[in-house]
Amino acid sequence: MIKSSSFLAVLLSIGSLSMAEAKDGLPIDLRCEHLVNPLGIDNAKPRFSWKLQDERAGAVQTAYQLIVDTDSMSVVNNRGQIWDTGKKTNDAILLPFAGAKLKPQTRYFWKVTSWDKDGKAQASSVAAFETGMMGKAQWKGSWISDNHDVNYKPAPYFRKEFKLKKPLASARAYIAVAGLYELSLNGAKVGNHRLDPMYTRFDRRTLYVTHDVTKQLQSGDNAIGVVLGNGWYNHQSLGVWDFHNAPWRGRPTFCLDLRVVYTDGTEETISSERDWKTSGGPITFNSIYTAEHYDARLEQKGWDSPNFDDKQWKGVRYRSFPSDNIVAQQTVPIRFVKKYTPQAVQKFNDSTYVFDMGQNMAGVTHIKVKGEAGTILKIKHGERLHDNGRIDMSNIDVYYRGDREADPFQTDVLTLSGTKEDEFTPKFNYKGFRYVEVTSSKPILLDKDNITAYFTHSDVAPLGEVKTSSQIVNDLWRVTNNAYLSNLMGYPTDCPQREKNGWTGDGHLAIETALYNFDGITVYEKWIADHQDEQQPNGVLPDIIPTGGWGYGTANGLDWTSTIAIIPWQMYMFYGDSKLLDDAYENIKRYVDYVTRISPSGLTTFGRGDWVPVKSTSNLELTSSVYYYTDTKILASAAKLFGRTEDQQKYEALSKKIRDAINDKFLDREKGVYASGTQTELSVPLFWKVVPEDMVAKVAANLNKKVEETNFHLDVGVLGAKALLDALKDNGYSSTAYKVAVQDTYPSWGWWVVNGATTLLENWDLEAERDISDNHMMFGEIGGWFFKSIGGIHPDPEKPGFKNTLLRPIFPEGLEHSEVSHESPYGKIVSKWKRNKNKTITYTVTVPANASATLQLPENTTQNAPQTLLAGTHTLQVKLRK
Repeated sequence: MIKSSSFLAVLLSIGSLSMAEAKDGLPIDLRCEHLVNPLGIDNAKPRFSWKLQDERAGAVQTAYQLIVDTDSMSVVNNRGQIWDTGKKTNDAILLPFAGAKLKPQTRYFWKVTSWDKDGKAQASSVAAFETGMMGKAQWKGSWISDNHDVNYKPAPYFRKEFKLKKPLASARAYIAVAGLYELSLNGAKVGNHRLDPMYTRFDRRTLYVTHDVTKQLQSGDNAIGVVLGNGWYNHQSLGVWDFHNAPWRGRPTFCLDLRVVYTDGTEETISSERDWKTSGGPITFNSIYTAEHYDARLEQKGWDSPNFDDKQWKGVRYRSFPSDNIVAQQTVPIRFVKKYTPQAVQKFNDSTYVFDMGQNMAGVTHIKVKGEAGTILKIKHGERLHDNGRIDMSNIDVYYRGDREADPFQTDVLTLSGTKEDEFTPKFNYKGFRYVEVTSSKPILLDKDNITAYFTHSDVAPLGEVKTSSQIVNDLWRVTNNAYLSNLMGYPTDCPQREKNGWTGDGHLAIETALYNFDGITVYEKWIADHQDEQQPNGVLPDIIPTGGWGYGTANGLDWTSTIAIIPWQMYMFYGDSKLLDDAYENIKRYVDYVTRISPSGLTTFGRGDWVPVKSTSNLELTSSVYYYTDTKILASAAKLFGRTEDQQKYEALSKKIRDAINDKFLDREKGVYASGTQTELSVPLFWKVVPEDMVAKVAANLNKKVEETNFHLDVGVLGAKALLDALKDNGYSSTAYKVAVQDTYPSWGWWVVNGATTLLENWDLEAERDISDNHMMFGEIGGWFFKSIGGIHPDPEKPGFKNTLLRPIFPEGLEHSEVSHESPYGKIVSKWKRNKNKTITYTVTVPANASATLQLPENTTQNAPQTLLAGTHTLQVKLRK
């Protein structure tokens, strides 16, 4: 039972007390399942985590106690009927639940008491989490839809009225949808999420979302409204990816339970049933891939409010549920995160305008405009302009195969009502764009006030920051983050316009950039579940996930679909949380075993290779085999972590076999060169630790020489772009690596920035004729590299989750100062330095409470023996060698 009680007042009073006293050793930032006070938790053993607020030197947690109860005041008074760990002498800050069995649809309260280094106890504020359905048995609603088929274009609207006859304590709306939805109560949208639920393999996993709607209900008459969008469930637009032929395809459908708890303890559930009514409305067409069409003349004012006349509305029909696996959406939602107004507007005539939003982004535009009834506005979104100033779509519409008149690419169509100033924002679509072109069938007057753009993405909290004396470094960090966020929509994508596909390679190539900068664990846990849904019984994965069937080709191999191993491993490294690695263990094993069956020699050509290289092509068998080795090493390490000794021995032996096979075939030991010696062929084995110890120096020297030959420019594709900078930095050539990283002439990351890019591009060549998206993430390693280099911040595999940080900063020539920070599970790590006139560096490090660091200063300093740093702030005067 969900208890409302005086929980909010309790939280506020305790929070105020804690802030007022602000005591050292206080547990803060309490999370359940890596979320703050989450609703709708389905995990029977949710994870609890916290940090310590303690800036004292050597701050550490010597013990903890965690209490869980359904009564908030019991928790305040240190009583936990559901779970009480008792005092545990332990510095852990991440615990899986181990108390009494959790009940569905129940609110639980919890707190942590922590004992500091002096043995003094501090209790946290009270936090909460609420369980969801926890299985099918709780659902009371039916799956309903309208009476149309998959080809019908207008979006269906649904409504139901009901009465509340007793005082209300709490109310939750649980809504599962195949497609997309927007929920409203009494005329107002519920929540601020966009594009719910997240895209999944609908016939294998259907997501539901939980909303607290207590404040939107009223005594007496109430009304619920639901609008459904097609999303990826009913893909009506045609593209080369064949989503219109997805096996799950159907007319959108939903199931809803509105569970009401009254102050007298009784309950009532208003559910989706055949007593609901349905109608069309102003959304006459919607496509997640192309755009949305809206006819303001068809608006029905008050349709989602009580006492609306719905006599013309039709009955609904039952639908079979899309999958038998209906689970909670336990991830941060997609939201409108940042608002942009036009930096410039160009009027071509009285019916044609182009707006420059100043930033390439994923999102939508809001337009408000008044005009004659029936006037049709086409609102086109693109990344480039023709020489004449009009939008050029040629770089992003190349894979579209639909009707360009009836369903123009990235072009919303608005028909004006003529009775008022119409306002329109797409509900069920997003686009990739910087420029917006509005053309009208009749003259209209527009200016900067008529158009607003909303940068839309999974609302992941920022964790990292890079601030330096170098404008190019600062710009590269910024544009990389813009590209990453543009490509995070409940799963990582390649680009937000041309494809919107969850390309696996892009996902793992940018994973360190992602995790240094943003709190993305819930997004990646969801995406790895998508991998599990898509994996074939033999272990094979498609190279876009989720997929409607496309992607199981001959090249969907290790350099791309190693996501199944690399991403769970990186979650363990960055969060110290092994759950995802454990959950995916059998999937990694099945994948590695498949590759072993088709690659008995230890070498494989299963993969795409070094995609979009500058000039030199690299050996596919070499790079694919290196990823085969990497996955096998991760599997062996996971087996060791989980105590699976037999697996550990098997896959350690296999990884050695693969490594030996690679070196036997591709390494010229006399020359210290792999294959033909391209930048990629040298850097990939170095980065993934394939090179024999006695050959590392020679191979690294050859890589350095190869880069010097290009005058410190890139000659790599995506695999080399991931490996090159670290392969140089970690093997004695940090100066070379930094010169490449900040290069601003072609080909380089900086070349894009100096040519006006506000996001990362898909091709090094600005004049290329294919692979030319202007908002792409596959070359996204650069943003994370600054954390590893000038910040020197690395997770320690022996103490993951930054329990111990490996600090290996570099102090490159040309950079006067740098401040790099990362909010780790233990708190903020700061690596800050400035160059002095007397050949010294003032280096300041902040290590969060309950954690430590191992500092290794670079070889161009006089004090580069490893140092152990405990929690607190440390300032060192570092002398540079002459």
